[in-house]
Amino acid sequence: MPVTYKVLSALLSYPERALQEAAPELIAALGCEELLSVLHRDALVRLISEIADADLLDAQAHYVDLFDRTRSLSLHLFEHVHGESRDRGQAMVSLLERYRAAGFDTAANELPDYLPLFLEFLSFQEAQEAREMLAETVPILQAIAERLEGRKSGYAAIFDALVALAGPRLEANTARGLPEMAIENPNDLTAIARAWEDAEVRFGPGDAQGNACPRAAEMLAKMEPRRSPADAGSLERLES
Repeated sequence: MPVTYKVLSALLSYPERALQEAAPELIAALGCEELLSVLHRDALVRLISEIADADLLDAQAHYVDLFDRTRSLSLHLFEHVHGESRDRGQAMVSLLERYRAAGFDTAANELPDYLPLFLEFLSFQEAQEAREMLAETVPILQAIAERLEGRKSGYAAIFDALVALAGPRLEANTARGLPEMAIENPNDLTAIARAWEDAEVRFGPGDAQGNACPRAAEMLAKMEPRRSPADAGSLERLES
């Protein structure tokens, strides 16, 4: 159960004080497994330090500008492929069934294509299976990485690392296979409201436990958000 996937899932969550305080453990976890090259680990360490050292409100505002107000950087994978079409709903049902077939119970309000949740699922799979599933998302991950690099955002390190974990890098300009998406101005509130008026509510990553690096697993478990019983099974409506 690779804890590296859990670390990347945590880094893609909305920044909280617990995430900042966990910076040393996150860095240690990346070194514990060594799934990533030194180059990628160094880039992630810089991002972790950047988040840890930032004023929390500033870190949260930066996160919102990137992932909540910028549709082309959405952390919902199928948003980049299907938009709001019916195909997206069917794709999410198929992914949810894939989770359940593997014995993975989301028990939360996150939609199945939410990237932090998907990474959590991968952390419970055998290394080769996780790599193969992650490889299916590489065009999306690489497109987001390029968009973040264009914004000079340290978050690009996460997506570069995920592409590396998936295997050999694909040919340049992999975004060509994805629907065109405008690069939004995060301060254009009218455009944001129009683009997201029918969008779902989004939450942070789910269960974050593991046993590859004990200290990191314990730390990630403590960062798990509290959930009410009503959250369980909330994704059943996708099948209707």
